Amino acid sequence: MNANDLLTLGLGLTEPWQVVSQELDLHKQPSELRLEVDAGRGALYPCPVCAKLCKAHDFKEFTWRHLNFFQHHCQITARVPRITCPEHGVCRVEVPWARPGSGFTLLFEQVVMLLAREMPISAVASHVGVTDKRIWRVVEYYVFKAMGQVDLSKLCGIGLDETATKRGHHYVTIFVDMDRVTRPVIFATPGKGKQCLKEFANHLKEHGGRSENVIEVVCDMSPAFLSAAEETFPCASVTVDWFHVVQIFTKAIDQVRRLEYKEVALPKGARWATLKALETHRTQKQEAALNEMQERGLATATAFRVRELLRWVREADSRSAARWRASRFFNFAKELVDDSRLLEPVRKALETFEVHLDRILRRWESLLTNARLESLNSLFQAARTRARGYRNVTTFITVIYLIGAPIAELLGP
Repeated sequence: MNANDLLTLGLGLTEPWQVVSQELDLHKQPSELRLEVDAGRGALYPCPVCAKLCKAHDFKEFTWRHLNFFQHHCQITARVPRITCPEHGVCRVEVPWARPGSGFTLLFEQVVMLLAREMPISAVASHVGVTDKRIWRVVEYYVFKAMGQVDLSKLCGIGLDETATKRGHHYVTIFVDMDRVTRPVIFATPGKGKQCLKEFANHLKEHGGRSENVIEVVCDMSPAFLSAAEETFPCASVTVDWFHVVQIFTKAIDQVRRLEYKEVALPKGARWATLKALETHRTQKQEAALNEMQERGLATATAFRVRELLRWVREADSRSAARWRASRFFNFAKELVDDSRLLEPVRKALETFEVHLDRILRRWESLLTNARLESLNSLFQAARTRARGYRNVTTFITVIYLIGAPIAELLGP
């Protein structure tokens, strides 16, 4: 068996294709093995639509990057013809080792997808010696192809949240299946607000689902989300998830701290001392800062106390008990805040809590868990890390799907 026959066998080529020459260039950096693939003179080629064998004409040379041959980069070159099918007309022949329009072989793309699941795209590009722009094209193709196969016919509970793609007012809204334990992301779209829910409703219909089957929507307290959810999913009850309830009070703490910092000296470590939950581990400096602020009766410590009192409401074992506790919490918190100018952000948080109380209390009747939405923050952070240097919103959404959508078994050539 000569070298060409061995390489033909190794590449898995079938008639009429075969390796006709090979050249190893050791002077190029990195070194490169170039394989020329061709078919015999007068060979017939299958129509890419009906597979009918047809005569060839109008040959054009194409090159594909293949898996490395030991430490050498490998390129496959072939003259690919057009055929004239009696039924489908003139078509460019499709080669069995690569998908149409790609500059890589299927095996190379398979390795790229395996690496993309485990490391940032920039690292994948560096590892295989290809620009990250070309790697993004491969990853986007297979990710969106896999997302097109996701079945949503049994979807009955959804959660949604938005995240900033970069600094500035550029957002992506993510939808999750609240019944899925792992990889819950089922849709992501640029922007936030009413239009995003309309786009999801269309996506749901295209994937076998029905808006009428959605019986619960879990989201934050955004008026745009709340009104759009009730309009788009008329059979669903809308629940405000607890994660966002805590979040508005956490933001209020930080706003109070910033206001107070302009008037009095706060101890070092005050920021993280108050942003962390009470039972969360603190450094010695943070613990000392929290104790000092409480002893001095600072507004930041009062805001922190209000948020921690909120836990008492969450620990209620029924909706009626939660309503009773919420009423007591609200009255007590208002007394703590009183008319302090520095605590205005906390007053606004309490007003928001009161306005949305009925939707918040629905969590005690919900069969769904808020853990899915609570885990989205770590997903967003992981996506930003993996998509570091991403050029547009599409690439950010691609990574969100790659690490958070139920498509692992659908990926790859």
